[in-house]
Amino acid sequence: MSSQISQQYAYRAQKTLGLVGGSPDYIPIQGFEAPDVPARTYVYSADGRFFAYALPNVVRIYQAEGAQLLQELPLANIVEIGFSPRGTYLSTWERPVKKEDGTQHKNHRIFSASTGNELISFTQKSQTDFDVQYTFSESHAIRLVNSEIQVYRPAEWEKGVVDKLKVEGASMVRLSPGLNPSVAVFVGEKKGAPASIKIHPLISLSSPPTCQKNFYKADRATIKWNTLGTQVLLLTHTEVDNSNKSYYGETGLYLLSAAGNFDCRVVLDKEGPIHDFAWSPGSKEFGVVYGYMPAKTTLFDQRVRTLHDFGSAPHNFIAFNPQGRLIALAGFGNLAGKMDVFDRKTLTKVTTIDAPNTSHCEWSPCGRFLLTATLSPRLRVDNGIKIWHCTGSLQHVQAIEELYQASWRPTPIDSAPPFGQGLPQAPPPAESVKEQVEKPQAVKAAGAYRPPGARGLATPAIFKREDEGGVSRVPTPGGGGVQRGYNRSPGSVPGAPGYGQNGKKVVPGAAQQQGQGQGGQGGQQGEGKKRKGKGKKELDALQVNGGTQSPRRNGKGGGGSAVQSGAATPVVVEEEKVPVTPATPATPGVDGALDALAKKMRNLNKKLKAIDELKEKARRGERLEATQLKKMEGEEEIKKELASLGWAP
Repeated sequence: MSSQISQQYAYRAQKTLGLVGGSPDYIPIQGFEAPDVPARTYVYSADGRFFAYALPNVVRIYQAEGAQLLQELPLANIVEIGFSPRGTYLSTWERPVKKEDGTQHKNHRIFSASTGNELISFTQKSQTDFDVQYTFSESHAIRLVNSEIQVYRPAEWEKGVVDKLKVEGASMVRLSPGLNPSVAVFVGEKKGAPASIKIHPLISLSSPPTCQKNFYKADRATIKWNTLGTQVLLLTHTEVDNSNKSYYGETGLYLLSAAGNFDCRVVLDKEGPIHDFAWSPGSKEFGVVYGYMPAKTTLFDQRVRTLHDFGSAPHNFIAFNPQGRLIALAGFGNLAGKMDVFDRKTLTKVTTIDAPNTSHCEWSPCGRFLLTATLSPRLRVDNGIKIWHCTGSLQHVQAIEELYQASWRPTPIDSAPPFGQGLPQAPPPAESVKEQVEKPQAVKAAGAYRPPGARGLATPAIFKREDEGGVSRVPTPGGGGVQRGYNRSPGSVPGAPGYGQNGKKVVPGAAQQQGQGQGGQGGQQGEGKKRKGKGKKELDALQVNGGTQSPRRNGKGGGGSAVQSGAATPVVVEEEKVPVTPATPATPGVDGALDALAKKMRNLNKKLKAIDELKEKARRGERLEATQLKKMEGEEEIKKELASLGWAP
C-alpha cells in the first residue's frame, strides 16, 4: 500500500485550490477540479489517504491518490475540519450562534468519513484546538471541557463519556502518541499559586499522576510529546517580564518522563527567550533555539546532556526531517530568511538556503525536500511556493496570488528509501525554475549602506553581530531591553571625529590647550554665553588665553577666572607667541578667495566626474533613473562650456 503513495502537495488561495504532484515534474494532479468558489480550509488525513476541503455550503472528501471524490456533505458555514489519525472520522467546526429556543448550539460535529453519517456533536466555543484528541489506534478520544477531561470510545460514540477527570484550573491537555498513551495536563499560575503539569495514564485516569512538577512564571504553555510518548517537553510563557529585560515576557523549558523516573528544568547558557524547540523522530534527543539575537542552538539528549552546540546565528526555527538525518535551522518572520541544513550524522553544515519572506516551512515526508511558502495575510506580495532539495538547489517555483495555505501530503515513513552513507543527489530542476532564471532579475543593492569615509575599510567589531565576531549583547539591569556593551556616541568610538581622553571632545588637528585647570572647563562652557556684549579688549584677551580665563562682571563669572570676587583691577594677560602654519594659497582673486571663473570651472568639472560615474554604473548593468539619464545627455554641453572658459583637459 505504501509503495503506491506518491509525493504530493496542496495549496489554497483566495481564488483557487489545487493538488500538485511531486518531484521531478511538479504538475497538477489530473482529475482534480478546483471549486468555483473560494475554499475556507483544507486538510489531509494523517495517513495521507484522504483529502478534504470546506466550501461555504459543502464539505467534500477525496481520495488523495488520483483525486477521486468520495463524499459530499451538505454542511454550511464550516470554518475548520480535521481527520482522525486513520482517517475514519471527520470533524467539523463552525462559529457558535445563539439559538432562538435558548438551547446550546452544537457547533463541533463528527462524521463517518466513509458514510457521511453524523455520529456525535458537542458545543465548542474556541476555534483553537477545537477537535478531540485520538489515540493512534483510535480506540479512545479525549476533550477538555471546563477543567474536566472527558474520555470517549469512538467505536461507541453513542455511549457518551466513559471516563473523566476533574483538574481545577486546567487550561491545556495533550494526549501522547505510542502504544501506552498518557495525558499531560497543564494548570497555569494563578493568585500566587504555582503552575503545574501532571501526567496521568489514560487507562487509569483517576489514579494518582505518575509524574508531577510545580513551578512559577508560567501563565500558558506549549506541550510536545516525543514520538514514542515516553517523554514530554513543556515550554512555559509569562505575559510580563518582571526584570524588564524582554517586552515579550519570560520563557522556561522543562522535561518530564511519563513513567515518573525523571524530570528537570532545561538549563540554557544564554540569556533571552526560547524561540523554538523540537523532538528528533528517534525520541532520544531534542533541539532548542534560544537567547537574544543572534540566537544559540543546542542539541540535548533525553537526560538533558549537551550533545552539540551549533553556535550563534540569526535563527528562530528548528525542524528535523522525518528520518532524523537532517536538521533545518532558519530565521523567519522579522529575520532575513537564511536557512542552514545540517547533517545529524556528521554534525556539519550541508548548505545554506536563502528563502526570504517565508511564512511556512516543512520537510517532505521523504526527508529530501523542503517546502517554503510566503502566505497572506502575513505578506500580501510575492506569495507563492518554493521547493528546495536538501543539498540546497531550488527544484520548483509556483507563484500564487493571495496564498493562504500550503502543505505536503503525509505519507508513511517506510514509503521513502532510507538515507545511505552520503546524502542523495539533487534531481534536475523543474521547468518553472528554468523559466524563473530566464526572467531578468531586479538589481539588488550590494549590501548595507556605508558612509563614504567607511567604504573600503573593515567593519569595526563593535558594529558586527555576535556570530560575525562582534561584541556580545549585554542585558541592561532594570532597563527595558537589551543593548550591546558599548556606547555608539561619536565621542566614544575610537577613530571617530571628536574622540578624546576622559570623554572630552577634541577637534581633529587642533593644538592642545595649555594651562587648563580644574575650573577651565567651566569657563570654557560659559564663554559662548558671555561673548555677546563683551568689549573688543575682553574678547582679544579670551582668544589669546584659549578661553581658560575670563573677566568677571559684578563679581560673577566662570570658575576658571584668576580674578577674585569683587575685584575691580582688570586682568593683564601676556600674549604668547604661537607659531603659525602657512595656509595653502587660494586661487588669486578678490580678497584672496576663489574668483568667479575658477568656481564655475570647478563646478563644471564636478558635473563631468558625476557623469563618468553614471557611465560606469551603466556599463555594470545597474538600472539608472530618468534624472540620471538626463544628466548624462548634458555631457557635451558641459564640455563646450568648459572649452569656452579656456579649460584644457
